[in-house]
Amino acid sequence: MRLDRVDERIIAILGADARMSFAEIGGQVGLSPSAVKRRVDRLVESGAVRGFTVVVEPQAVGWTTEAFIELYCRARTSPGEIRTGLSAYPEITSACTVTGEADAIVQVRARDTRHLEEVIERIGAEPFVVRTKSTLVLSRLVDQPILAGSAENRT
Repeated sequence: MRLDRVDERIIAILGADARMSFAEIGGQVGLSPSAVKRRVDRLVESGAVRGFTVVVEPQAVGWTTEAFIELYCRARTSPGEIRTGLSAYPEITSACTVTGEADAIVQVRARDTRHLEEVIERIGAEPFVVRTKSTLVLSRLVDQPILAGSAENRT
């Protein structure tokens, strides 16, 4: 699906506040509420918008430690095998295959460093993992959704 500037603005507005009404969105993009609803329905049907969710602040619920773990896997480990092995970890917020020396990188949230250490040990014990390399996050500098700011910057 090809997005026009209005679609991009609607997505940015929803990204900032998915509870905003179609009338409020329409006021910002110059469309009627029913036209906004039709566009949002089309964005959902096409897969451009996968859903609407609550964004939880990890620190507010006690998950104050964040790290990135590089995974070095045994030869011929498929992305599907990595996905299957990691899907049971509630501490993993994202995982990607990557270029470079590591085979994958995993973003982890934990209650504290002891909890993080336990997670790293469990991940390292997965049969497809040869070794791990961890980097602890000290502070987040930028944390924004796709198209963030485009609702304000586009006319």
